Amino acid sequence: MQKQTIIKGLSANSVQLALNQLFGFVIFYVLSRDLGKSSFGELNWTLAVLLSTFNVLSFGIDQVIVKRIAEGGKTRLLLSLYVFHTLIGGLLFYGILLLASFIFPGFFVQHHLLLLIGIGKLMIFFSTPFKQLVTGMQKFNLLLYMSICSNVSRGLGLLIISLTGTVTLHEVIVIFIAGDLLELLVCIALGRTQSNSGLKSWNREDYINLLRESWPQIGVVVFTTAIARFDWIFIGLFVSDVKLAEYSFAYKIFEVSTLPLLAIAPLLLPFFALFFKAAKERSIGAIGNLRLLFRAEMLMASLTALLLNLLWIPVIDPLTQGKYGLVNVHTILILSFCIPALYLNNFLWSIHFALGNLKQIFFIFAVTFCLNLAGDLALIPFFKNEGAAFAFILAVFVQSFLYLRKSRFEWFRGGWTPLVLCPVCAIVAGIASHDVFGSDWKMVPSTLFIFLLMLVATLQIRRSDFKKIAGMIKR
Repeated sequence: MQKQTIIKGLSANSVQLALNQLFGFVIFYVLSRDLGKSSFGELNWTLAVLLSTFNVLSFGIDQVIVKRIAEGGKTRLLLSLYVFHTLIGGLLFYGILLLASFIFPGFFVQHHLLLLIGIGKLMIFFSTPFKQLVTGMQKFNLLLYMSICSNVSRGLGLLIISLTGTVTLHEVIVIFIAGDLLELLVCIALGRTQSNSGLKSWNREDYINLLRESWPQIGVVVFTTAIARFDWIFIGLFVSDVKLAEYSFAYKIFEVSTLPLLAIAPLLLPFFALFFKAAKERSIGAIGNLRLLFRAEMLMASLTALLLNLLWIPVIDPLTQGKYGLVNVHTILILSFCIPALYLNNFLWSIHFALGNLKQIFFIFAVTFCLNLAGDLALIPFFKNEGAAFAFILAVFVQSFLYLRKSRFEWFRGGWTPLVLCPVCAIVAGIASHDVFGSDWKMVPSTLFIFLLMLVATLQIRRSDFKKIAGMIKR
């Protein structure tokens, strides 16, 4: 039954992510093409600031809510507590933002999008509790509908305007706010169907207990947010909007390339919560399935990094009329090296969180944050976008090292070798094919063929894998 839930959840979550990434790419492409680099960079800086702030304001409660509900917690009570938290936190932040606009008018003249785009992101923040509710309940079909509203409506709106004329910054603001408001309304409507008789009255003691449980996770959220977006904010403030436009384009495509990870990640936490609750770490069959899952993740990560570099210039330069392709070739190469490490980190983070090892997670993210911050401050002024990319992957690699060092699970020993073998196969295949065909479309099929042969030769793809996967699906 659990495996069937995982398969169904993966299917629904994959559709949701595919649609979100598709329309997210449409939005990003239309904006990068129709807006000047300066306006595009300012918009991305604004989104980085707002999304980072609202992510921190969640206090890590979202992950705790998912875990509690997956373990059979009271959904109505948990939803009520999180709704209260988002209302207070969101309104307080936007109130401070409004007050600051009167105290520092010069700053808000330059960054006037903060107040306007902030209205829409506030609506998205208010919708978070309902998404976490259905995630914890593993109702991924509902999560699909909740999560695609904003991107689909914004993408269609911008595409229609772009096809009939030119998108302006004013139209972007209106479409962004309208799309975010629509998502909030859909989340409320669908979320209420899963919370029995609606919200429960707020209880101070329950809320304090929830904050205490999520307290170690607050630092993790702060550190994760800073690692993901501090480089954007730093480049926008201290380099230029133009360089931020270039870097944010490369980083966005890099994020889109991790679509398989985004599809798997939300399923791992409830899966591991039930896995350890049932003490399945003692089951040889269950351990074998976990190792197969990890090997599949490493294979997908390595393939993604390989394709990202093979197709970058042939695809991106024609799509952007030469604005964001060649100028970002080194940036995307650096970022792609850390994709397998991102899969590893998410896999091990899910295990530690399910086991309640929040102090270890906090320590790992604290070290990663400090290293990333130091790297950004040291490298961005001199190497600009490439410096930001290198600081990011250095922090991710150190995070992987710390996770592996603290993951002393008997059942995981010997199962981490795909982390090395799969990326090495991708690198060797890319270099070997490049020496024969050069940078040409002919290089793509030859590289993939060499990559496949090397995976088979190193036993990263086995005949028994297909039987195991088929058996899991049948069950």
